[in-house]
This record gives sequence, C-alpha cells and structure tokens, in this order.
Amino acid sequence: MANPDLSLMNFIDLNSDNLPTEHICCSISDTKTGSGISIKKKWLKDRFREGLVFRKLDARGKVFIEYLPAEKAWAPIEAPGFLYINCLWVSGSFKDKGNGAALIKSCIKDAAGTAGIVALSSAKKKPFLSDETFLKKYGFVKCDEAEPYFELLVLKLNPEAPDPYFLPHAKKPEINSEPGIDLYYTAQCPFAPDYALIAAKLAEEKSIVIRTHHLDTQAKARAHPSAWSTYSVFKNGKFITHEIQTAAKLEALAKG
Repeated sequence: MANPDLSLMNFIDLNSDNLPTEHICCSISDTKTGSGISIKKKWLKDRFREGLVFRKLDARGKVFIEYLPAEKAWAPIEAPGFLYINCLWVSGSFKDKGNGAALIKSCIKDAAGTAGIVALSSAKKKPFLSDETFLKKYGFVKCDEAEPYFELLVLKLNPEAPDPYFLPHAKKPEINSEPGIDLYYTAQCPFAPDYALIAAKLAEEKSIVIRTHHLDTQAKARAHPSAWSTYSVFKNGKFITHEIQTAAKLEALAKG
C-alpha cells in the first residue's frame, strides 16, 4: 500500500513489479543465502496479494519493516482485524538516525482503521524478534506470552478490540518426536532455507539425526508448536531455540 508521508521519501515499498530488481535488505552481504533469496522473493510475491507490505530504505543497508494482516500471518496467533509485524530491522550505520521511528510510524499510519498492530518480542532482547523497549515507546504493551521467552505485544487502535493471543498449542513448545534434532523453517526469512540445507548436509556427513521440516503453508505455520514458526530447533522433542544455527552449533547441540 502506498504511503504518502513526505518523511518517507527515501523509503520504497517492494511490489510485484520492482521485486525482481530490488535487494532484500536482510540478506545483504550474506553469502549463504543464494537460494534463500529467490525462495523469499517468491514467498513475498505470493503475500503481496494478501496485503503484505515490505518497506525499505532506498539504500544498500538493512533497514526495513515487513507486515501484513494478522489473519494472513504465518504465526500461531489469533488477532483478527490487526496487522502483524513479521520483521523490523535497522542495523549498522543506519541506527540512531530516525529510520526505525520512521518505519514504525509508517506502519501505525497504515494501520488506521484497523484494530491495531501486533508483534512478536521478548522481555530480553533477542535476535530476529522485535525490540520490546523500542516498541513500548510507541504505545505497545504485552498482551500474551509463551514459553520459554516469547511475548506478544499489541498497539490497540480500537480499544474495544479483543486482545490478540497465542494459540494454545504454541504456549508450551514441544513435539512428539524420536530422539534427535528437529528443525522447522519457513521461507519468510531468506536465511532459513539455506541453513536448513546446511543442517541436512551436516546430518548426512556426520551421521547426526537432524530432521528438517519445511512449513510451506500458512496452515502449517499456524499449527507450529512454537510462537516463532520462521525457524525453530527442537532436541528430543523439547524446544531449544528460535535462532538460526550454524553447522558447528548444531553439531555441538547433537553431541551435548
């Protein structure tokens, strides 16, 4: 959706027309995401028709926000009428220059007429999750939590709207599994598919039990037993982390 705010003159929205030639901010300078980029772009193209917005700084940097109607979110949440932030990222030399403020304000402006905005966060700042301290500056408050550290934050624009919440199966992340590591991922993050391939190759080379599971539909992502469906690692059925793991970390986890 177009945003006429003149303060966003240096920001552009990705769409089906410019997607083939524009970079995806989160994968800049990463040499491991060649296939992940193309998979992510296809995922984005499919989501644009569902109302997804990917707004980024018109510069070669990791400065962007991605959000969509919560009914279309690939996450185990219930938040009818809200927007859901997939990712908000400002890094490197672009920090502390008002870019994050401009992006979240543009999202709030786009949310006019909706119930509000929800985002996945944590009390202690963690990679890939929205920064709770930053969002609270703009009126976000915690409305639900899920083990072991996930929090759902909400900015209500309609005070009468029911509080969003995590679906019950995501409140206590665990799976029925044989011994070994289970790695789940979606195409929402361009890193995830490539690191899933790295994990599969490691399993073959080191004879480590690593089962990879591509959540390739929204229904599968909503049914996922962790609050963060984009990437999650379980060992012997117990949730370990939502942070993307290198081959070395997975090998250490398997042997630990």
